[in-house]
This record gives sequence, structure tokens and C-alpha cells, in this order.
Amino acid sequence: MKVKSQNSKVKTKQYITENTLIAEVVERYPDIAEILTEDYGFHCVSCFAAEMETIGMGAGGHGMSAEEIKRMLTALNKLIGQDSKNK
Repeated sequence: MKVKSQNSKVKTKQYITENTLIAEVVERYPDIAEILTEDYGFHCVSCFAAEMETIGMGAGGHGMSAEEIKRMLTALNKLIGQDSKNK
């Protein structure tokens, strides 16, 4: 499944990184919210904390290891069509 960006005017590649705010990811790629919740336990996607918390902070708070975070970021970037090396 490829996830489309809500912001079609963005022309540069935008990777999801550990430093990307959860709210920014959900706003840009709404379908990612379900994936974050169901596959990774990020029930905070609709919480006020998502405005201030990064993907890395959320993942760490949910007990994910550095390797698990790396795999998650790779998977999310593939879903949005940005194959990356966690840039």
C-alpha cells in the first residue's frame, strides 16, 4: 500500500525521521495514523502530545529499541514512497 500526501504542492522528498513530529506525519499522511496505532502501538496520534512529540520520542516511550525504530522508519518511508536509509 502506498500512502499519498495530503499536501500535493510539496515537491521535495520528505522522509519520516526520528525527529519528525508525530502530528506532522499524521497531517501529511493521514493513512499513517492507523498504521502507527495498529502496528506500532502509537495511540498518541490523536493526543495533544503528538504536537510536541517526535516519532523517536514516541517510539522510545513505547519501549522500542533503536533497531525497531530503524525498521519502523524504513517501513513507513516505503509506504509513502520514499525508500530511504533513514535520512
